[in-house]
Amino acid sequence: MDDKHNKFFPLFSFLNEKFKPGNCFIDLFSDHFSFHSHSPNVKKHIEKLDDKVFKTLSNLSSAIIISNASIKNHVTMLISYIHFFNKPVIKTIHRVAKNTMTEAQLFAIWCGINQAIDITNINHIVIITDSLHAARRIFDFSLHSYQIHSAAISQELREFFLKNTSNYIEF
Repeated sequence: MDDKHNKFFPLFSFLNEKFKPGNCFIDLFSDHFSFHSHSPNVKKHIEKLDDKVFKTLSNLSSAIIISNASIKNHVTMLISYIHFFNKPVIKTIHRVAKNTMTEAQLFAIWCGINQAIDITNINHIVIITDSLHAARRIFDFSLHSYQIHSAAISQELREFFLKNTSNYIEF
């Protein structure tokens, strides 16, 4: 496995130039991402999700990430599946002890993003997760305990969006 993503991220700091007003990730790339929340009508929601998956997988430059996390007996299991066009699924599983659910969900999303942006010619990523509240933390740089995760994921996305102005991610 490639260790390029195994690095230490310093504590989050508002003094960092990337987090100052005007330079914030959300200020610079607000048109490069979107969130689609769950519909109360389950049947309609499943139809929309199926349609999104089929459209995404028919596009050579799109990838789908399905991420999830669960905690049992104080051990967190994170899983990410990545599929794109006619390529095989990339599956990643991690087990971590003494972690919060939000941290686990953010880490699962981060793992999927790391692998998807390394795929050649991918410019559209769809992340399917049952933890949209955790995914929104990526774009929230206010003071919270998940800032290190938010900064790490936003750094990956910043590089992805700077590669091509048409790069886009949907949650």
